[in-house]
Amino acid sequence: MNIRDAGPDDMPAVTVIYNEAVETTTAIWNETPVDTANRVEWLAARRKAGYPVLVAVDGDAGVVGYASFGDWRAFDGYRHTVEHSVYVRSDQRRKGIAEALMVALIDRARALGKHVMVAAIEAQNASSIRLHEKLGFRQVGLLPEVGTKFGKWLDLAFLQIQLDQRSDPDRVAGR
Repeated sequence: MNIRDAGPDDMPAVTVIYNEAVETTTAIWNETPVDTANRVEWLAARRKAGYPVLVAVDGDAGVVGYASFGDWRAFDGYRHTVEHSVYVRSDQRRKGIAEALMVALIDRARALGKHVMVAAIEAQNASSIRLHEKLGFRQVGLLPEVGTKFGKWLDLAFLQIQLDQRSDPDRVAGR
């Protein structure tokens, strides 16, 4: 398996993975599938912001997963914090793909000088929570019944990992 930066040619496969999660899981709290043009625009926006979109490619299977991060919140005070997402094609789950993508994503966030990475996970998604904890994330909050999908209320667990040990935000910003 190869993990690399995504390009526009990868977006049809990313669209399939995204829509599968929309239609069959509570990992994405959207209920409307998107088209490839939407994912191409999303990729361009991430690139413009200086953020990675990574794909996992496995031989004949093609793109089997993707991951990215972006701003956690739009205010200047949060500029050192990012929120990530990682999705794996349903026929490729439980093969270590999400973990490999996450390790690469954490490395990218550190290289960009980010301080914290946040994960927002549907609270019943025990396997995703375990994976994040294995990688050093810790649960820091739970928001009960803040979302809904498939006719039920969903709780949102927040996990985070501190990416560096620097405590002075001006040093992080290079000032």
